[in-house]
Amino acid sequence: MDSIPLSTLFISLAICLVLSAYFSGSETGLLSANRYRMRHLAEKGNSGARKAENLLKKTDKLLSLILICNNLVNISASAIATIIGMRLYGDAGVAIATGALTFLMLVFSEIYPKTVAALYSEKVAFFSSHILALLMKIFSPLVFFMNIIIKGLIQITGLKTEAKANHLSTEELRSIVHESGKFIPTAHQEMLLSILDLAEVTVDDIMVPRNDISGIDIDDDWKAIMRQLNHSAHGRVLLYKDNLDEKVLGFLRVREAYRLMLDKNEFTKETLIRAVDEIYFIPEGTPLTAQLVNFRNNKERIGLVVDEYGDIKGLVTLEDILEEIVGEFTTSTAPSIEEEVVPQSDGSIIIDGATNIRDINKLFDWNLDTEDARTFNGLILEYLEEIPEEGKEFEIDGLKVTILEVADNMVKQAKVVKL
Repeated sequence: MDSIPLSTLFISLAICLVLSAYFSGSETGLLSANRYRMRHLAEKGNSGARKAENLLKKTDKLLSLILICNNLVNISASAIATIIGMRLYGDAGVAIATGALTFLMLVFSEIYPKTVAALYSEKVAFFSSHILALLMKIFSPLVFFMNIIIKGLIQITGLKTEAKANHLSTEELRSIVHESGKFIPTAHQEMLLSILDLAEVTVDDIMVPRNDISGIDIDDDWKAIMRQLNHSAHGRVLLYKDNLDEKVLGFLRVREAYRLMLDKNEFTKETLIRAVDEIYFIPEGTPLTAQLVNFRNNKERIGLVVDEYGDIKGLVTLEDILEEIVGEFTTSTAPSIEEEVVPQSDGSIIIDGATNIRDINKLFDWNLDTEDARTFNGLILEYLEEIPEEGKEFEIDGLKVTILEVADNMVKQAKVVKL
């Protein structure tokens, strides 16, 4: 070693530091790269992405290769630095070389390359994959031997080696959508988030309550039936006999009723009954994701929600589910959330008792409980366990509520102040 010029030793040390920086940065870059974008680019034909993805499929072998190479380089650098130190400063040079090399390796071979690789993980990963793929072939026998030893140690220590599926949970997907920023328009983000929320929403949350279902009693006189048909805001109306609890006949297409009107001889109550479509029933508590599939499979667009006893609870249409994703787009006689919830100049909010709690939570980013009640009136009655009097004040879920109007055993209006 004494015959080797100092200049050669310094150049060799510099090469070792550069190689150490490369392996350190490669490890960080590959492990920090977005796997899903990498897969997308690999499918598009990016060779660097394809090689990087192949390397990451066997992370244990990749880490073994990087650590083997990095340790070989670091040990070589340590030996060369020791020789240089002893050449220049004698025995004291060992300590000087150790201190100097530790500083150089921390700054230039560890911290700096890892920081750069974390910032530009994709570029570093794709560039490094070409060299690492070649090194993997060269060092494959050594990597294989090292992995056998590692697996043996894992078995001795009783650790589990089952690989976890690289799948995203709903919450992780929601975070990705939130962090997409300018890459996904805000309107599209809202739709994607709404789709993710469908599994947590049931038909009970969006159905038209039984009391609000508009229908025609076939026992009414002709004038009443004609008036309801002519003023119907929907393409279909529910036809029943006496009341909804007695006998529901089916859904009548208003367009079909108009066709029957053209022939006065055919336009009778009997022909109306024969013209109705068979009722499609939906069990209460059905998630919207399942119901959307059920509508498609059964070629249906509307159904009645029933409880375990077969009693009608409400009505749900395909449009109701689609509006949960894209927002309201159909004409409805029901008041909008802006009409039911009116902010006041003093900071308070006047809320209609029939307002859907989920709509209130979305509008104000509140967390009112939706487990036991669907409307704001139901939430109040569930909390108080009695029908309150006008003027009663109480606190619920961080809100100060004042009852303004009570009628028909329901809270019609309440003033709310966020505490």
